[in-house]
Order: sequence, then structure tokens, then C-alpha cells
Amino acid sequence: MRTTTSSPRDDDVTAARTTRTDGFPGGPAAGPADGPAARCRRASLPGDPQAAAAARRFVRATFADWAGRRLAGAEGVTDRLADEAVLLVSELVTNAVVHAGTTVELRCRLDPEPGRDGGAEPHRGRHGEPYDTSHREAAAVPGAGADGASGPGIVIEVSDHHPTQPVRARAESAASENGGHGLQLISAVAESWGVTYRRAMKTVWFRLPVGAADGAGWPEPEFTLDNQLLQRELRAAELLAPAPRRAARPEPGSGRVDNGALSFLAEASDLLSGQLDADQVAALAAQLIVPRLAEWCAVWLYDGDSGAPGRGIAQAGDEQRLAGVWHTSESRIDALRTALEKQPPELPGGGASGSAPGVVPWPWPYEPGGYGPGGAALACPLVAGGRRLGTVLLGRGGLPHFPDEAVGLIEDLCRRVARAVATARAYSRQERISQVLQRRLLPRGRAQVPGVESAVVYEPREGAWAGGDFWDLFDAGDGRWCFALGDVCGSGPEAAAVTGLARPVLRLLARDGFGVAAVLDRLNKTMAREAADSVAAVAAAVAAAGAGAEAPVEIRDEGEQARFLSLLYGEIVPYPGGSGGARCTLASAGHPLPLLLGTDGAVRVVAAPQMLLGVVEDAAYVSESFDLCPGETLLCVTDGVTERRSGRRLFDDEDGLATALAAGAGLGATALADHIRSTVHAFGPTPPDDDLALLVLQASGHGVS
Repeated sequence: MRTTTSSPRDDDVTAARTTRTDGFPGGPAAGPADGPAARCRRASLPGDPQAAAAARRFVRATFADWAGRRLAGAEGVTDRLADEAVLLVSELVTNAVVHAGTTVELRCRLDPEPGRDGGAEPHRGRHGEPYDTSHREAAAVPGAGADGASGPGIVIEVSDHHPTQPVRARAESAASENGGHGLQLISAVAESWGVTYRRAMKTVWFRLPVGAADGAGWPEPEFTLDNQLLQRELRAAELLAPAPRRAARPEPGSGRVDNGALSFLAEASDLLSGQLDADQVAALAAQLIVPRLAEWCAVWLYDGDSGAPGRGIAQAGDEQRLAGVWHTSESRIDALRTALEKQPPELPGGGASGSAPGVVPWPWPYEPGGYGPGGAALACPLVAGGRRLGTVLLGRGGLPHFPDEAVGLIEDLCRRVARAVATARAYSRQERISQVLQRRLLPRGRAQVPGVESAVVYEPREGAWAGGDFWDLFDAGDGRWCFALGDVCGSGPEAAAVTGLARPVLRLLARDGFGVAAVLDRLNKTMAREAADSVAAVAAAVAAAGAGAEAPVEIRDEGEQARFLSLLYGEIVPYPGGSGGARCTLASAGHPLPLLLGTDGAVRVVAAPQMLLGVVEDAAYVSESFDLCPGETLLCVTDGVTERRSGRRLFDDEDGLATALAAGAGLGATALADHIRSTVHAFGPTPPDDDLALLVLQASGHGVS
């Protein structure tokens, strides 16, 4: 983070900047105590998720700096005005980071006189049309004119850069036609505002009027008028959620709160449904509630399966964990968390059906350091599928109670939060199961073959819970080392089941002394019989289910493809005497053929194609033997390498794999494996859509004695 000062001119894009060296947000600016430099501060924010929080800290620090200098007009900057400025800046910076993703420039300026808000350019839409501002109210400042501008004010600018594409060219991809959520909110809050488009930069500016120090400016709301206050916040929720564009602002009492609540819930559902981690759901839920509906919010979650079906609440001994806390004042979050952790909410259980209570009033916790002054608080259980998953506790200072429409909205939101937590937990459980199975399907390590260096690359396709490819390299005894590289036809649990069958059978047969061809013969028979038994079981189940039915029942084996296996299997016998090299015997059953890279850089195929395993039970397999001389390299790959796509082209078209192997002549086993992997990834513009596995065996010239 860097903060700078600049002149107050609106068109001064290239103004000289002075980088602060005393930490963010910096100490006093250089120059006169009440000069232009002291009234204008600038920050450059990186385009990352922390930009919005940094912007909020910068704005508050700037206001505090102005107040400390006692600049003219700063005495009227109230906490309410600061909160409004922080909210608007947060929305604009978040929008800029999401849509531009580049550095965001933020500038704050204190204008001691009206008419210096930089608003020479009218506020315009993305296509150049004026925004409909008929619903904007004049600022409630004494002496305000027809346009609402009066007295000193604060001007804030948020600019995002796009170094390669003009702003107007990317305006079509914006979130909404009417300028986005930030502009809608600004149009309802700011005294005046505008949008300036430059070739590679867009700037949104707004002006907030500064009231008098004696309270004659923006009046603080009367918290006893709880209905009016919450309706204002529901109006903010409506502005921040997508809603059909209206020609004019609806009349009071015409259902605008209901419309805003519905659009707010729709937006919340979209955001929550995209989270696959329960703690992230809790944190997002707290930030959705604050500041729209509450001043502070906390979300507790039960760990594990404490909320089993038929249980309205967790059993004795189960503990809730504080997973998310948020406060309108970020500086108070830590104190709030400390206060909340001392006494988690414990709601009473439901009836025999296991139902849990809905939203219930909650005593306001009297710890000013964390919660603030007294007010109204609510507790709502998170229940989904009959399971109690946690509790949401929220509060708003100064209210005797929450109005009915706010309670209903909170209850609806908590139901959505509970469903999102349940979904995230189900995903996490499935992911843990997948990781355990994946570890069990792969060897725990690879054997070290005397005189032969080895390297393996194994990458399941993106999003796959368990890959259909597998590899193995193990000591079979009697001076023999065996290797395998397989690819199950299919994916998911069915493919994993075949992998779980093939690898142990291979090891068992090899260690019993069977040769390469004999191992393939017996594995083929095992797989073919397993497939036949599976089809027979499915047929019997369907026949039983369809007995007496008038319409014919279709027999379908969902694992039909997954019972086939392509496999490259071989054994290595190192030569004795320390001369290096080894005798290699292998066979390919429906698998991409292995390639041998000689010391002269020539590449040749060292196996013949044969039938897939599991197709024909009485198929007979043959093996081939050759010498793996010192310096020579054997490359074995799955079809995730040879069939890697780039448009209509495959990686192995025109002997692409052999060409890539020849280009790696002179590399060691590990370096050659990395070379092939990077070449495969670079072949197409998108990540591979299939599992990728390769095995490199290279005779190093150091044999056994």
C-alpha cells in the first residue's frame, strides 16, 4: 500500500506523487497545515481481495488526519458521514477489483467551499446516456439549493486502470445496464456524483456534504424509530441486489421493502451457493447481514455430524465453534470475538420431531468493549434436513426490538445459510473420502532399481475425485523389478474399482514368479469374469424389479466401460557385474506403445499393440524383450499424453511424442519427465481434460555387483 498527495485539480492524472515512508496510512502530509496538499490524499491499491478493506482503512485514516489538523470543514465530518463514505468506497473498490482486477487509485479531497466537487462532467451511463436521477433526494442540509449542494463537502474518486483494453470496449461485459450496484447506491446517498471515462481508465467520483459541528448538518437518526431505520437498511439491500430497473421511485408503502428483500435474498443465495467450505459460508453470511440488517453478527457451527436426523439440537457435550464474526467497525471485530467466545448461545430444543425454534429475541450482551451500547439482538438456529448445524447471533444498537419484516428476512436468510453449510460439509466429506481412496489406489513409493533411474509424473484431470490412470514400480524378488502403467476406460468410482482390482493382482502374480505374458493372461481372465458377474447381477436385479411390468425393462450396466483396462506391463533385470544396463521384457495391452531413446538420439517403438484387458476372456498375450543399454531411456505414457488436444490436433499427431522425446536427449530421468510434462501442457491453451501419467526408466550405467 502506498499513499500520496496531489493537487486538487480533477484533470491532474499525472500529478507528482510523494510515497509515504512512515507506514499506511502515513503521517501528516508535507506542505502547509491547511494547504491543498493537506486537503487531498491519494492511495494506490492492488487489485486483490484485500483492496476493499485497505480502502476503508485509508478513508477513515484520512478523515482522522483532517480532524487532527483542524482543517476548515473537517469539524463537520461526523461518524455517520464517515460510515456512508466508507460504504460507498467499499462498494466501488470491490466492483473495480472484480471487473478490472488491476491497480485501483483512490483520492479523497476536503472542499471548504461549495461548487468545487469536480463535477464538470455530467454523470453518464456506460453507453453515454444520462442516468435517471429523478428518485434522488436533495441533501438534508439547511440552506440547500435545488440541487442539494451547500456548504463544504468531501469529494472521493475511485479509478481503475486497464492497460491493454479501453474502458468503453469492456463496458458491455459489466454486471448491469444501469451502472452496477455501487452507482445505484451512490445515486441514492451522494449529493452529486459522476463517471469519467478515459482511454484506459474509468473514474467514479461522488460528493458528500459536510454538516456543521453543532449538529445542524446531517442529523443522526433517532434509533427509537426502529421501523424507519430498518426500512432504510432494507432500501440499501435493494440497491445492492439486482432488481428490474424502474422508471421512477415508488411511493412510500408501495412494497419497495418487500421487493428489496426478495432481490437481496436472491443475491445472497447466489453468493452462498458458490462456497464449498463451511467456514467461508459463515464468514460470508456475517458480511451479508452487516451492515444491511445488523450492526454486528456472529455465526457458530457444530463440527462433525452433531446434528443427526431427529435431533433438534446437538447432544450434551457437543460444542459450537465461532466460525465467523463481523462488525460495522472493523476495529471492534477482535474485541467482539473475544466477548462472544466467552458465552456461546444455547437455544432450547424442539419437540419430538426434532424441529428447532426459529428466530428468537436474545438478551443484549452488556460488554461495551465488544458489542457497543445496548440494543436489540436476535438468535437464529441453522437447521437443514433436520440437522442442527449452528447458530446465528446478530444485534443492532439503539433498537428496542427488530421490526417484523426484518425478522422474517433474517429467518429466510438463515435458512439459505444452513443449506449452504450443509452442502459445503457434504462436499468436504466427499473430498476427504476421495483423497483417502486416491492415496490407497496409488503406490506409497517406487522401488529403486539398481543401475536404472526412474521418474514419474501423475496428474488426475482437473476436478476428478479419483483418476482412472495408475502406475507402479516394485521389487518382485529374484533380482526382478516390475513396472506398470494403466488406464481404466471410464472415470469416477467405477474406474477406481478397476484400479483397486488390477494393481494388487499384478503384484501378487509377479511375486509368485509369473512372467509378463502370463501375468497379463491371468489379469485379463480375472477382469473378464468380474465384468460378466457384474452384468449378470445387474440383469438379475432389473428382472426382479421389472417382474410383472407391462413395458420391457432396459438392462444397462453403468460400469460397462469401466471394466476395460489398457495396460503397459514389464519387468527389468539389471545386468550383474557393475557394467550397467538391464534386460527389459514388456507387453502392451491396448496401451500407447512405449518409446526407447537411444544414445544417438534415435527414437524407436519397442512393443506391439494387443487387445485391451477384460474384453475377451481367452485372449492370449505375448511379450517382447530388449536390452536397455547405459544412457538409453524408456518412456511409457497414458493416452492423456498422446491424445492431448489443441483444436483438432492431437499431441501425438505426426509422431509428436517421439519428437518431444528426442528433444530431451541428454537429460536425466527427472529432467526428461518434467520436459515431457511441460511440453504436453504447453501444447494446448487450456488445462488437460484427461488424466496425465508417464513413467521414465533410464539406464544410468551403474549396475549391480
